[in-house]
Amino acid sequence: MTAVALGGALANAAAGVPGPPLWAALAWAGFLAAHLALNGRWWFWLLPSLLPPPLFVVVPALLLALAGVTGDPAAGAVAAAALLLGARQSGLVPGALVRGARRPPPDGAVRIVSWNTQHWCQSTDPEPFYTFLRELDADVYLLQEYHHDRFDGTYRLIDDERRLRAAFPDHEAVIARGLITLSRLPVAATVETAARRTLRVDLEMPGGGRILATFNVHIPVQLRLISPLRADFYRAVRSRAADRRQEYRGLLADVAGCPHPALIAGDFNTTAAIGDARRIARLGADAVALAGKVCPVSWQPRPGLRWWRLDWVLSTPGARVHSYRFRDPRGLSDHCVQEVSVSLAEPDERPPAALRVHHHDEGTHHALPLPRQDRPAGQ
Repeated sequence: MTAVALGGALANAAAGVPGPPLWAALAWAGFLAAHLALNGRWWFWLLPSLLPPPLFVVVPALLLALAGVTGDPAAGAVAAAALLLGARQSGLVPGALVRGARRPPPDGAVRIVSWNTQHWCQSTDPEPFYTFLRELDADVYLLQEYHHDRFDGTYRLIDDERRLRAAFPDHEAVIARGLITLSRLPVAATVETAARRTLRVDLEMPGGGRILATFNVHIPVQLRLISPLRADFYRAVRSRAADRRQEYRGLLADVAGCPHPALIAGDFNTTAAIGDARRIARLGADAVALAGKVCPVSWQPRPGLRWWRLDWVLSTPGARVHSYRFRDPRGLSDHCVQEVSVSLAEPDERPPAALRVHHHDEGTHHALPLPRQDRPAGQ
């Protein structure tokens, strides 16, 4: 069923004399039709698409129940059509109910965590922050927001390298663009990317030195937290919609051009209800069904409101994800930690000589900011 079919259902239902249940169903179906037609195609629709994705199932389900109670078949038909069409926007993962029994990761699998640190303990005590990071005990860390927020739509790069290296003496650190990749595994190469908010680091996996390419991703957030009554609010949304398109375009090209199995993980600032989810689907296989959650969520604007999944882990052929879970950040960030175990399925050739560059540590003073300083600090 498409938005055209939904429009036909709306027209047929409206031909009768609508009661309150039908009016409510028509209103929701009209919003859904606009969402399906405009989402990802008009910059302004980034705002309506910020609704918690489960509402795309919860609202029509409630309307369907209301239609049953009131005996309104027209309202029931419209609500049922909206439920079927909205299910893909909901972020629900029915496959999590039927996944097979968990198996331990094979020998050679590594544990990787991805986490948006919410401005690198800017508003929290560094001691519990670093203690939490160490307790994660990951082979590889993909960390976002290694910077501080200026609260004016920009961010300030920071230098916490001495403490970071002291806390993780067994890990090699690659730092650039407000992103950090920490790895116990040998770093084979750091590779420039077209996406300006992505850090690619190629790692030598255990057992023969085969290569896993890691893409540490932070897609710009959609809006600035200023009054929607100001014109600057809408100018920022439009500008950031363009930034997001550019980032996804670059990331798609980067992943397509990668000769190794890849893990793409981070804060995409994108839910299943946002049009950019279609671009995410082209990057690789989503590992979220392995989490065993029908409604996986990873972000909350404030405690108790964790209704959005903004964080993703994707893999390309040859990279096998064996487990996936969200870990509570203990109040240190508004994002959950993503933890996965990964191995390589097929032997991988060593990277071309052009990619096997001599590794060097990119300190904070080498970090590459976004073009123009009015770019978002992210969530």
